[in-house]
Amino acid sequence: MSSSPGGDVLFVLLGAIMVLAMHAGFAFLELGTVRSKNQVNALVKILADFAVSTIAYFFIGFGVAYGISFLASAQALSAKNGYELTRFFFLLTFAAAIPAIVSGGIAERARFHPQLAATFLLVGFVYPFFEGIAWNGHFGVQAWLQARFGQPFHDFAGSIVVHAMGGWIGLVAVLLLGARRGRYARDGGIAAHPPSSIPFLALGAWVLTIGWFGFNVMSAQALDRISGLVVVNSLMAMAGGTLAALFVGRSDPGFVHNGPLAGLVAVCAGSDLMHPLGALVTGGVAGVTFVLLFTFTQNRLKIDDVLGVWPLHGVCGVWGGIAAGIFGATALGGLGGVSMAAQLAGTGLGVIVAVVGGLVVYGTLKLLVGIRLEPEQEFRGADLSVHRISASPEREPRW
Repeated sequence: MSSSPGGDVLFVLLGAIMVLAMHAGFAFLELGTVRSKNQVNALVKILADFAVSTIAYFFIGFGVAYGISFLASAQALSAKNGYELTRFFFLLTFAAAIPAIVSGGIAERARFHPQLAATFLLVGFVYPFFEGIAWNGHFGVQAWLQARFGQPFHDFAGSIVVHAMGGWIGLVAVLLLGARRGRYARDGGIAAHPPSSIPFLALGAWVLTIGWFGFNVMSAQALDRISGLVVVNSLMAMAGGTLAALFVGRSDPGFVHNGPLAGLVAVCAGSDLMHPLGALVTGGVAGVTFVLLFTFTQNRLKIDDVLGVWPLHGVCGVWGGIAAGIFGATALGGLGGVSMAAQLAGTGLGVIVAVVGGLVVYGTLKLLVGIRLEPEQEFRGADLSVHRISASPEREPRW
């Protein structure tokens, strides 16, 4: 039984609204993690990045990925109750997650306007290039994988297409920027920069978690393809990630509130295939992975990835692509229709596109205009240096 065009439009619209709300989660997660002198910048960046993403994806990115142009008459655009327009809105919220993810890694020392330029290039060209390969069969990659391994690369809701892409681009940007000043001393010491607000960090995590059920479930993009399996798999991965991060992270609230996000990142790819027990394991592994890798990269490798976007999105996203091949198999209770070899190939390609794209975009901007705040600006904080107001103006002198 097929659904009506109007029902599909409403279904996809609700998903778009839920994922749009996730961008508030990105904003408050970053606001709660950065120091107080950079809180305003965190809020402004996410909103401005979304606006730039809208323009880039409307005029360029959606066409790159799906070959559809909106430079047509309103009559043509309103076909099927305007389904393609609503689908654009839904997929835009995915595309805009790329700069939102990157924002958390480069927080507290990145220049504002060059980051907006990076957002335009990433959402207009880099992200939709791989999106078109994975979700629209561009360049014959999926057809080749199916011919070679029996199945195409499977990524139902974006473990690789969205999260791994964002996380690996973020790692490139973080490395090109360098650590925040004073974070790592020459004698090997590490200066702690604790979160400025655990309540705001927790609020951001909760908003993201709730919106994620739109991110995953509404990826069906049609009412008659909705699946309760995706609902429960998302729930189980969330629970597994939370509990794993709780125990491995020794009840640290930063780890606890990132645990569900790690689990949800990982389950996106195979949420429509796995048995709920497979989703639980997938989420649990992701929660452990995030805690251990965040600590390792920050303290051992001294990579100043402020929100841990590479371990959270980059590595857990890669794990999600692989987990879809493991737990999607019928031998482990999954629905089948997935090839481990194709998952490895598609995941690897996504990482390569992200790294190369990130190097081109951020490397070029660094060379041409610079991407880092001046030392004095960084010391004062991005709030005063860029936006000329602090998050708590009552602390400023009164005149």
